Order: sequence, then structure tokens, then C-alpha cells
Amino acid sequence: MKQKLDLENWNRKEHFSHFSKMEEPFFGITVSIDCTKAYAKSKELGISFFTYYLHKTLAAINTIECFRYRIIDNEVYVFDRIDASATILRDDKTFGFSLIEYDEDIHAFAEITKKEIARIQNTNGLITRDFSINLIHFSAVPWVNFTSYSHARSFTYPDSCPKISFGKMMEENGKKTMSMAVHVHHGLIDGYDVGQFISCFEGLMNG
Repeated sequence: MKQKLDLENWNRKEHFSHFSKMEEPFFGITVSIDCTKAYAKSKELGISFFTYYLHKTLAAINTIECFRYRIIDNEVYVFDRIDASATILRDDKTFGFSLIEYDEDIHAFAEITKKEIARIQNTNGLITRDFSINLIHFSAVPWVNFTSYSHARSFTYPDSCPKISFGKMMEENGKKTMSMAVHVHHGLIDGYDVGQFISCFEGLMNG
């Protein structure tokens, strides 16, 4: 379900108009996330760490309203729920775009994720099902401890989905950290909002 935002009375109307006219309206921020407690918690629950931090990412995304904004035909809609399209690696080192539906219950979410990963690993090609836009684009690069990140993008495609990427988990003196890159459409989301999202995510990872 979604609702149309009243653009005429939106306090960001001018911001939306300004950034939406740009060839590249997305901006990105890369931060280091403490994942010591989250990693231990995932093992305690018997849930893969990938599934655990994907769940916390979606929980934070769904908490911050502007991360649920999407642009459709130059109008802004607020979705009730945001899911994830995560890149899933296959044995032959190709990957496919998944569709993982968000569930607040982490055990139910783990089952959803497990089934969708298995489906992708048993199909061929990049796009194996239909997608809506109530998504984040999610990826993990667990081989690289990156400090910045960029995405392949078509400037002619009307994309407004946030993109969240994670890097290699590092450990030093018993503390585990991981890089997280957040890319968002500046017509919908500002730096303050990204800060709110990161703070919410960190709280969930350390909860």
C-alpha cells in the first residue's frame, strides 16, 4: 500500500524540484559500523550474519519515513513497507537480484530470506522475477574493506530506491567492524535523514 504525498504543501517541494532535475540526483555516505554485538547475537539465534544485518537494515529503513518515499511519474508516494532486492551470489560466481520481503519477526524473516536465496541459486540470469519499487537495493562485498563506494546507474531510468552496501568484516582487539555505504536520492532524502537512519541502524545492531 502507498499514499501520494501532497507536494504543494511539502516543505521540501523546492528541494525535490531542484535535485530531481539533475542527471545524478543521488549522493552517498560511507561509514564504519560496530557489529561486535550483532555478530554474536546472530550466532546466538542461529541466523546467518548476512540475514541478521539485512533485517536490521530493513527495520531502520521502515522506521525513517523518508526512506519509504518513492518517485512515480514525478509524484512522491509513501509506501507502508519497504522490502529488499539483494544481490545473491551463485556457485558459478554470477549473481541474481532477489526479492526479500520484510517481516518484523526475525525468525520469520530468516525463513523468507533462506527460501529466496535458494531460489536465486537455482535459477539463471540476473532478473528472475517482477519487482515493484518499494525496495532498497542491497549488496554485500565481503571480500573488500572499502572506504568509499559508487554504483552503476542509468541516468535515464527514473530510479529513487536507496542503495545500501556492506563490505568485509574486520576485527581488531576483539572489536568487529564493517563498512556501510548509503546512497539516496537527494530529492527525497537529505544528509540529516541519512544520519538518522545510520543512528537507528547502529542502535538496532547494538540492541
